[in-house]
Amino acid sequence: MSVDSYSGNSSATTRHYAPYVQANWGYANHWYPALFSEELANGGLKGVTIGGHDIALRRSAGKVYGLSDRCIHRGVKLSAKPMCLSEGTVSCWYHGYTYDVSDGKLTTIVGNPEDSLIGKVGVRTYPVEEVNGMIFVFVGDEDYGTPPPLDSDLPARVTNDPNDAPVPHLTDDNIIVRGIHRKLVGNWRLAAENGLDPGHLLVHWDNQILVALDRALPLGVNALTNEATEEIDIPDGPKGVMNRYDRPDLYQPVLENPKVDIKARGTVPHYFRTSLWVPGVLMVEHWPITDHVQYEFYVPIDDHHHEYWEIVATRVADDAERQEFDFKYEHFFKPLALEGFNNSDVFAREATEEHYTRFDGWNNEVLCDMDYSIVAWRKMAARHPRGFFESPYQDED
Repeated sequence: MSVDSYSGNSSATTRHYAPYVQANWGYANHWYPALFSEELANGGLKGVTIGGHDIALRRSAGKVYGLSDRCIHRGVKLSAKPMCLSEGTVSCWYHGYTYDVSDGKLTTIVGNPEDSLIGKVGVRTYPVEEVNGMIFVFVGDEDYGTPPPLDSDLPARVTNDPNDAPVPHLTDDNIIVRGIHRKLVGNWRLAAENGLDPGHLLVHWDNQILVALDRALPLGVNALTNEATEEIDIPDGPKGVMNRYDRPDLYQPVLENPKVDIKARGTVPHYFRTSLWVPGVLMVEHWPITDHVQYEFYVPIDDHHHEYWEIVATRVADDAERQEFDFKYEHFFKPLALEGFNNSDVFAREATEEHYTRFDGWNNEVLCDMDYSIVAWRKMAARHPRGFFESPYQDED
């Protein structure tokens, strides 16, 4: 395995993926999920923070717009007390500065409609796309230019599914998407790497969903060749790495370790495959069950917090199938998979944050052979930065 050359203390190896280590606040100039569509009613306004950018999302006449969530006057958040007095505008609740949602320009001041500033200043805007119940925002440099297509920041479409039923893509027609998102402690990179990591299966050894389905989940998965983790670099498209669990010639599952007297639980084999994509999107094919897919987005908020998005999607042909999916989501997928199973990952990520914050973990981690896919991911992500979010605090480097 090529990863052998990176095992041990990593202080001398971070140079192989230095731009990734630099991305403490996350990668700029990418599409990130901001809200579920149902979270923003028509006429509503809500604020989110992505990579240090405070963004107000306003739905006006059915369309969603994004603009800076900081009034240029005294810097308060517009979303702290939403005030939308007319279609197509957002007003600051403090002094009435009113902005056009389409271009951010100051159109009036409520208490001084003849002010000389009107039409001359404004707030920046952010590109927004809404698809299949999710609102995405392109966040980064104001002068970046035309954003790339949303698809370029999502996992690639699956074309080699061994079940002859390719998993649904988030932009496909006739799919249903449900999920949750929550703010968590931990750098976005620790969350992303946890999702891909073949060696972390031990934290799920006693999860309820495995017991309920009698799933045969190994204690770990050892790579047999350098091709075990495939690098995928589509021109003008998605960039990521895939653990090729569909290839038994590339992996050897570890089902027991007699030295510590532990065995994997479950007897029913289940096919799934994981991949991780820039800027930080995990895809788990055929999870929690066959013909479904779980997507996870690790959206940076700042250098010590991220928004964890957990989504389950599948194809549906009619209302009856939608209702069936909704029932399974509420009573199975959400409590046992998104919350039960994934809460073990949340615990692990939050526990990892201390080492990387207090003890310079990026230069003081001790990698092993199991970390081959993490190294592959870091090198892939390091090759494709469109930019880096930076701390908005003036007293930080």
